Amino acid sequence: MTSSYEFVANPLAKPDGVWRPAQDDILSDRAFAAAYDAISHWPGYAPTPLHALADVAAEFGVATMRYKDESARFGLGSFKALGGAYAVARLLRRELSARLGREIPMQEIIDRAHPEAAEITVCCATDGNHGRSVAWGAQRFGARCVIFIHETVSEGRRAAIAQYGAEVRRTPGNYDASLREAQETADAEGWFVVSDTSYPGYTDVPRDVMQGYEIMAAEAFDALPEAPTHIFVQTGVGGMAAAVAASATRRYGAARPRLVLADPLKADCWLKSFRAGAPVADEGELDTMMAGLACGEVSLLAWEILKDHCDAAVGVPEEAVPRWMRRLAAGAPPVVAGESAVAGLAAAEACCGNATWRTALGLSGTSRILVFGSEGDTDEALYRQIVGG
Repeated sequence: MTSSYEFVANPLAKPDGVWRPAQDDILSDRAFAAAYDAISHWPGYAPTPLHALADVAAEFGVATMRYKDESARFGLGSFKALGGAYAVARLLRRELSARLGREIPMQEIIDRAHPEAAEITVCCATDGNHGRSVAWGAQRFGARCVIFIHETVSEGRRAAIAQYGAEVRRTPGNYDASLREAQETADAEGWFVVSDTSYPGYTDVPRDVMQGYEIMAAEAFDALPEAPTHIFVQTGVGGMAAAVAASATRRYGAARPRLVLADPLKADCWLKSFRAGAPVADEGELDTMMAGLACGEVSLLAWEILKDHCDAAVGVPEEAVPRWMRRLAAGAPPVVAGESAVAGLAAAEACCGNATWRTALGLSGTSRILVFGSEGDTDEALYRQIVGG
């Protein structure tokens, strides 16, 4: 079963659990508290469910398997509702404070107290979910929004973004090409890019995005009766995984869980980067059905966290995805999991079922595994096609 998977240990991992000053500049307890205070006051906020998958745990030969279900987050269908929209709110607060000459409280942004927000345009590139969050945040807080999607993003995901009032522009090439198009257009038009990936000279907004994501991790840890021993989390540019790693490391220190990334084999920039011991881009077409993970370059900020606090990466083949989507849909209770949501489960299955990888990660009958179901049926037509109803 594991012959079509790949496994790479992170040669840079530091098991000491020490949270370093440079990492505290990226994600911190203080910034997390500010993010939680803002997001928890949005209408509709509630922690998402944490499902116990007892039958899966028994199959994997571990004590527990928990699945953090993000399929209903703010009605947007994915964890990214926490990140892009929060970054929009933070950007508007900074920009309006500068224009009005006084520090604007976050509550005034949430209450849409400043019609001048309509003069500000935010934009981003997306595979679907991040763009939906940015568009939703712009609509909620009163800004104009333009979203760039690449040529293989489905029509269903395009329509899901457009319903929040954003202008959606389709560009040729892959995700990384649409990212460059978004930045170039923003530079020319005086717009503001709200990206979930960071690169030299662009870190403030992605930091806000990641800080929003950390709420998902904190909710999961708060709900667990015991700390997890292992976390399997899917990666695109790495923002979600870095937020999970940050929350786990700051909370548990040297007792932090083992953290394993799940990369699509068709978009495996983290696998390649760990193999090289430095960030390496995937120059391929990135044509994976795990659309939310179809990214060719790691985020600079995410790398600064994951190089220390992540233990390995697993390359997940395409054929693993439909099987786990159908398995969760048929469970009790049934769980709606989109294509990108099940990569962590697939990676956990591979590691538990391979004696060498199991030993390398210290997996045993007492292990407590946590995975993050990052999205629901964010493309309903494709979900029905795969799951069958």
